[in-house]
Amino acid sequence: MKLKPGAMSKKNKPDSRGFVYSTDPNFQFEAQKENSETAAPSQQQLRVRLDTKHRAGKAVTLITGFIGKPEDLEDLGKKLKSFCGTGGSAKDGEIIVQGDQRDKVMLWLFKNGYSKSKKN
Repeated sequence: MKLKPGAMSKKNKPDSRGFVYSTDPNFQFEAQKENSETAAPSQQQLRVRLDTKHRAGKAVTLITGFIGKPEDLEDLGKKLKSFCGTGGSAKDGEIIVQGDQRDKVMLWLFKNGYSKSKKN
C-alpha cells in the first residue's frame, strides 16, 4: 500500500484522545470523563465556520464546541440540517452541514437560545 507523503494509513490514525502508538508496555489510557449532562443552550459556546479542507473543494459549514452527550449532538445536527434543507453529519464533537450555511445556522442558533455562538 503506497501512501502520499504526509498521509497516514488507517491503521495508524490517532484515536479520539489523540494517541497513535506507545512503546511503553505499562502505558494505560486515563479514562476520559464522559459528559453526563448536556450544557444548556445558553451555556454552549459554539463556533460556526466555513471549511473546505480535505473535501475536494466542496464547502461545508462546521459547527464545533458542543458540550454534551453524543445523542444530543446528533439531535442538534438533525435540526440544523433540516432547517437548512441540506445534508451533513454529526460526529466527533462537531456538526457538518453541506454548503455555506453559516448565516442560516447562526439564525437558528440564536432563535433557539444558543446566544454565545460566534461565526468565524
